Amino acid sequence: MEPVTTLTAAAIADLAFRKFIESGAGELAKKFTEGAILQMDALRQKIWDKMRGKPTAEAALTSIEQGSKAELDRLVAYIQVAMDDDPQFADDIRLTAQQINAGKIQDNSSMTQNNYDSSTGYQTKIEGGTGFVGGTHYHGEKP
Repeated sequence: MEPVTTLTAAAIADLAFRKFIESGAGELAKKFTEGAILQMDALRQKIWDKMRGKPTAEAALTSIEQGSKAELDRLVAYIQVAMDDDPQFADDIRLTAQQINAGKIQDNSSMTQNNYDSSTGYQTKIEGGTGFVGGTHYHGEKP
């Protein structure tokens, strides 16, 4: 879990609007506890309350809630400005985001791989984003 001071505007926006960005509510329920999902709603409401009266920010919020992932980057900029201008708001949403992270369901499943003949195998568990896995590959003779 990240300390409360290191949660960025991007991480906070992702947590607040994950319900609208994920492919379905069922997927969200597999990753977070019910309490964390309720905290996501509270976080989203805090952001809405702060952005009221700012037409472009409200438009971005509405678009995200209708499923637009592209507007999330624009909203991150608005959240960052609000956090810079109002330290109390920043602390409040960071604390809520930290509580959401505390409600993240841990994946404790095991992975088993058998490699033979000096082969190399890679196993990864990636939560969001892209995982880059690799090594040195020789095709033919080694240099």
